[in-house]
Amino acid sequence: MAYWLMKSEPDTYGIDDLIKQGRGMWEGCRNYTVRNFFRDDFQIGDLAFFHHSNSKPSGVIGVMKCVSEPYADPTQFDPESHYYDPKAPREGKPRWLVVDMEFVRKFDRIVSLAELREHPVLKDMWVCRKGQRLSVMPVTEREWETLLDLPGL
Repeated sequence: MAYWLMKSEPDTYGIDDLIKQGRGMWEGCRNYTVRNFFRDDFQIGDLAFFHHSNSKPSGVIGVMKCVSEPYADPTQFDPESHYYDPKAPREGKPRWLVVDMEFVRKFDRIVSLAELREHPVLKDMWVCRKGQRLSVMPVTEREWETLLDLPGL
């Protein structure tokens, strides 16, 4: 099993949206590194932190679980979608992939990006790196366990 951090803006798709759905498609990732994570590394049962980005404060708000194999992101083929990609091939290997995520737990408080950066173990997480723009990134087992042990969650 691997651990991940997955970012979404709460006004677009927040943890409360996932709670209502129970299970949701993690769509719209248009970065080849993220696509490769989905294609090569994600497995059913992997756990991920749900991170609210572009919010005040930005930070980790809960946990979700991967419940599907990667598959073609249907939004890449939809001209009405914000995530439409006219160059995405319909046949053969899809350009963009998604996985389905299932709600596991919402924290009692948000673990802010500022708090992560101040913690001696968590300060080196991918999400804390200057210039980091990926919406999906790996988390080490030590980082995972350390974050879950923070008070007030």
